Amino acid sequence: MTGTAENHPMPRLLTAVLLIAVLTVVAALPIVGAATLVTREASNTVNEDFRDIDANASLPLVSTVTDRDGNPLARLYDQRRYQVGSDEISQNVKDAVVSIEDRRFYDHDGVDVRGTLRALAANLTSGGVEQGASTLDQQYIKNYLLLIEATDDEERDAATETSAARKLREMKLAIDLDNNYSKDEILTRYLNLVSFGHGAYGIETAARTYFDTTAADLTVAQSALLAGMVQSTTNLDPYAYPDAALARRNTVLDAMVDTGAISPADRDAAVDDPLGVTEEPSIEPSGCISAGDSGFFCDYVLGYLADHDLPVEELSQGGYTIRTTLDPDTQAAAVSSARSQAAADAEGVSISSNYIAPTEDTHEVVAMASSRVYGLDADARETVMPVTHSMVGNGAGSVFKLFAAARALDEGLLGLDDTLKVPSRIEVEGMGDGGADGCPPGKYCVENAGSFKSSMTLREALATSPNTPFVDIAQKVGVTSMVDLAVKLGLRSYAEPGSFDGETSVQDAVAGSNMGSFVLGPLSVDPLELANVSASLADNGRWCEPTPVLEVTDRDGKDVTPDAADCEQALDKKVANALANGMGDDAGSGTAATAAKSSGWSAPVSAKTGTTESNLSAAFLGFIPGLAGVTYAFNDGGTVAELCTSPLRQCGAGNLFGGNEPARTFFQTLTASAGRYGGGKLPDLDRSYLHGRDRR
Repeated sequence: MTGTAENHPMPRLLTAVLLIAVLTVVAALPIVGAATLVTREASNTVNEDFRDIDANASLPLVSTVTDRDGNPLARLYDQRRYQVGSDEISQNVKDAVVSIEDRRFYDHDGVDVRGTLRALAANLTSGGVEQGASTLDQQYIKNYLLLIEATDDEERDAATETSAARKLREMKLAIDLDNNYSKDEILTRYLNLVSFGHGAYGIETAARTYFDTTAADLTVAQSALLAGMVQSTTNLDPYAYPDAALARRNTVLDAMVDTGAISPADRDAAVDDPLGVTEEPSIEPSGCISAGDSGFFCDYVLGYLADHDLPVEELSQGGYTIRTTLDPDTQAAAVSSARSQAAADAEGVSISSNYIAPTEDTHEVVAMASSRVYGLDADARETVMPVTHSMVGNGAGSVFKLFAAARALDEGLLGLDDTLKVPSRIEVEGMGDGGADGCPPGKYCVENAGSFKSSMTLREALATSPNTPFVDIAQKVGVTSMVDLAVKLGLRSYAEPGSFDGETSVQDAVAGSNMGSFVLGPLSVDPLELANVSASLADNGRWCEPTPVLEVTDRDGKDVTPDAADCEQALDKKVANALANGMGDDAGSGTAATAAKSSGWSAPVSAKTGTTESNLSAAFLGFIPGLAGVTYAFNDGGTVAELCTSPLRQCGAGNLFGGNEPARTFFQTLTASAGRYGGGKLPDLDRSYLHGRDRR
C-alpha cells in the first residue's frame, strides 16, 4: 500500500533536509536577518517576548509572611520559587548542568549549530526532526514561555509544540539572549527558572526541598542529582524511582569528568554517596493553612493588604516579604488562654480574642486567637472562617453601656461620682417595643439581671452593670449619638451599607428606629473592631486603623508598605481618660473581680463585662495604656442556643456571663503579656469629671 506523507521515508527526508538548511541559515544570520524569515506580526511577537524575558519582571516568586521578629508564618505562591544570585549558587550545580545539558555552552552563541545538525541527521529516520540539540539558552526560552508566559493550555501547547516555526522562534530568542547577557547570567536565570519536581521551581527551592540546604551549599553529588532530574522530574523522582535517580546522578558525574569539571577521584567519591535526600520532600503549603495557630491573623493580613491594593494574586507571584505586627509571645498566650476556657472542638460555641497595642502612629494588632483550630477538618470542628475578624455572634451585651457613659461624661450630664437611681425595672417610650415580660404596647421595658442597690455612682454602675440606669442615660444622650460614637471609636462595619439587613447599615437602622436596646449590645459585632474600641479608649480617645503590617518589601527590597488611614480623635481625650478611670473598679470589686484574682492579676486595669439577654453570647473589654483587648464567647455553629459556663457549652438554660470565660481568657493573656506593654495603670483623671455639674 502506498505510504502517506506522514510515514513515507522520502517526504521525511526532504523535510529534514529543508529544515537543516533553514536552521543553519538562521543560526548563521545576524539577528535582523533571522527576523526577516517571519512575518512582521510574528517578528513583533518575538520582540515582545524577548522584552518580557529581558526584564524578567514576571518570574513568579514566593512571598513570605512573618511575625514582628521575622519568624515565617506563611508562604504565598503560584510557583514555589526563591530567586538567588549567581554568588548564592554552588559552582558544583553550574558545572553539573552544563556538563549534562549543554557542554558547549561556553562556546556557542545561543544556538549550537554543530550539535543541531548532528542531532537532526541522527533523527532522520525516526520521524522527528525537532528532538535534542537544545542549548541551555533554548531550554531557558522554552521553559520561560511554558512556565511564565503561557496562561492557558493553548499557550502551553504552543510553547512546547514540535514544529519548525516554534523552533525558529526559540532559536531567534536564544540568539538574542546570548547577545544581551553573559554566560553566567544566562545560567543563573536558567537555574532560577526550571522545575525540579515536587513543586520546586529554581535551584534554591530544590535544595531546600530535597536536601534541606541552600543552593550555595550543594555538594557535587547533590548537584549531580538535581542536574540529572531536569531531564524528567517524574521518571527521575528520587522518592518514587530511587534506582533511576541514582543511575542518572552517576551519569551526570561521568559527564562532569568528561568536561573536566571534576576529577575521576572526585567522581568515585561522589558515586559512593547515597542519594542523601531527606526522608520526605520538604514542601511548604501555600496560604494561611500553614500558619497554624496564627492562621486567623494571617487571613486578616491578606484581607488588609487586599484592601490596600496588594491582592493575593499579586502576593502569590511578587516575592514580597510581609513583616507583621504579630507578637509571638502574646499570640501564644492568647491561643493558650482561649483554649483553656473553651474546647477547640466544642459544639456550636467558641471564644475569639484580639489584642491591639496603641502606638504613636497606629494601632498594631499584636495577637488574634480563637479557641477553634484554623484548619479544614470539619469533623474536628476546625474552621477557616474569619471568626476573629468578622460580624459574628449575638452581641457584646453590657460592653455597649460604655457608649452611653462616654456620651454622658462628654455632655456633662454625669460625673463618675454622681449618683444614679437603679430601679429594678424601667419603661420608656419612643425607643422601641417589648423587652421584659408584661411590657405595655409602645414601650420598651428593661429589668436588671440580679439584685442591686437602689442607687449607686456611675463608677459603681460601670463595675456592677445594672441595666436600668444605662437605659435611662441612653434616653437622655440619644441613641443616635451613641451609635455614632460606637462607629467613631471602632465599630466601622456598622456604617457599611447593608450591614444590618443587606440594604441598610447598622448605624442607620439603630438611629432610624431609635433602638433603645442598643445600649445593651444585642447586635452582632466584629471582635477585632470591638478590640479597636478598647484600643481607642486606651489611646486617649484616638481611633487609628487596626493594622497587622509593620513593613512590606518587594523582591528588590524596596519598601512598599501600604499607608494606613489617618488617625482620628473620636472622643475628647479628657473624656476618654475619665471613662477609663471609671472602668477601673470592674476587676477589683465588680463583675470581673473573681476572674482577675484567679488569673493572678492585681494591677490597675480598665474593664467592662458584657452579656446578652438569654446568655446567647458574652464579652469582656479591657485595657492598660499599652495594650487593649476583647474576648468574645458566642454561638459559631448552625444552631443558636443559650450558653453555659464551666465548661463553655451550648445548653438549655444559659448561665454564661462576661465575667466567666471571657474575663478569664483576657486576664490570663494580660498576666502573661502586660510586662512587655508597660504594665497596668490608669490614665490621669481631670477631677472636673467627678461631677457633671462641675463643667456646666
